[in-house]
Amino acid sequence: MLLPEFTPQSGVILTWPHPASDWHPSLDAVEDLYVRIAGTISHYERLLILCHDPSHQQHVRQQLEHGGVAMQTIRFTNIKTDDTWVRDYGPIVCRHRGTLLLQDFVFDGWGGKYPAEQDNRVTRALLRRGFFDGTDCVQQPLVLEGGSIDTDGRSTLLTTTRCLLESGRNPGFDRARLERSLREILGIERFLWLAHGELAGDDTDAHVDMLARFCDAGTIAFTSCDMPADEHYAPLAAMYRELETFRTPEGRPYRLVPLPLPRAVNDTDGRRLPASYANFLVINGAVLVPVYDDPADAVALNALAGCFPDRRVVALDCLPLIRQNGSLHCATMQLPAGVLSDVEDTGWAAGT
Repeated sequence: MLLPEFTPQSGVILTWPHPASDWHPSLDAVEDLYVRIAGTISHYERLLILCHDPSHQQHVRQQLEHGGVAMQTIRFTNIKTDDTWVRDYGPIVCRHRGTLLLQDFVFDGWGGKYPAEQDNRVTRALLRRGFFDGTDCVQQPLVLEGGSIDTDGRSTLLTTTRCLLESGRNPGFDRARLERSLREILGIERFLWLAHGELAGDDTDAHVDMLARFCDAGTIAFTSCDMPADEHYAPLAAMYRELETFRTPEGRPYRLVPLPLPRAVNDTDGRRLPASYANFLVINGAVLVPVYDDPADAVALNALAGCFPDRRVVALDCLPLIRQNGSLHCATMQLPAGVLSDVEDTGWAAGT
């Protein structure tokens, strides 16, 4: 069974931006944000930071120390990556017959849009280096990104038809065939398919983590738009009507919590960027929420505080992140309790 994000965690993986990635023109601004992300996560749980090479690791350490981040719960390893969106190439964790099982799906750069060969090798490399506490891992031939799926922890999968059925990812797979595969691999019994809803600037073909997320087994927070003149108004209204039809395993409607859409944020070339509050990250004791220097920030933070009454809600300015078409959840991958190895078991303190 696929484990939900709100289950207890052993740590979070973060791939640090580097000069060889698309972040090169805006590296200073995004690194400042990564220092804040790392400092916040490390306050609550362990953090594994992937660096491009030894000199990059030294630079990252200096950035964190300069930012006043306590280093006790942060560990490093050096591994080549194409980009920073570890959500989509990190391991997806299930519980199978009482034990944890890592699923390593193919990552092909969102249907072949971008280089992905190095990213696609990351999970296997981390496994070989002993970071996953002896957890078994299955390498799957199926293309699947972590940001494209969400679960209630009760064998229900929330996803979008636009992404999972996009022809560039798994040619020849229709909905029925894909459902059969995911039932077997992820232990899914129920599928909640969203046919509507997408954000301008999102080049993932409508990842669900930009649109709708489980906050608990009976609650879904979703991106909404109350501005009729906005290009998102009609598709997000149609998505809401779909969400209203979904039912829990007991047949009850979900508690639906709207998250406002911030005002349009555009790049220097006028291209609209995918600013979404649904791209939050749940960790032990806290929920990290992307904000965009917008009046809607406070509304979204208050809504999510009501969804996670036992966790602290922490706002992080993610305007630098959306310059590359992703946000906070996209840049991180949580690992459930029992997955990330202890220091004495891996030697990871040496950054190997």
